[in-house]
Amino acid sequence: MGKVSNMSILLTPNAGREVEKIIAAQQLQEGTVLRISILGGGCSGMQYSLGFDTHFDPAVDTRYEFDGVALVTQKKYDLHLEGTEIDFVDSPAGRGFSIENPNFPRGGGCPGCGGH
Repeated sequence: MGKVSNMSILLTPNAGREVEKIIAAQQLQEGTVLRISILGGGCSGMQYSLGFDTHFDPAVDTRYEFDGVALVTQKKYDLHLEGTEIDFVDSPAGRGFSIENPNFPRGGGCPGCGGH
């Protein structure tokens, strides 16, 4: 599951396998895609939403393919998600998807929050 040139988002092999497992376990319908959205930002960085969707509109959405796993986002988020990596981590510290966006590092802080 490599990144194809001109793609702004990378879904790692671990994340892709986990998405496939969830789709199979929940018996989601054919054509289900993983959708990433930006909910907002703040002192702790961007807030994201990952979920499953069956709707894809090429007029407003961008679609990425990673070895059979489709990832979709609205085109208005493309610039903000450039270089973002979605991974799945299963460790003693926790289990779940992690989203690393080089454009909006976590915990960047702001003067009003004391995080200079």
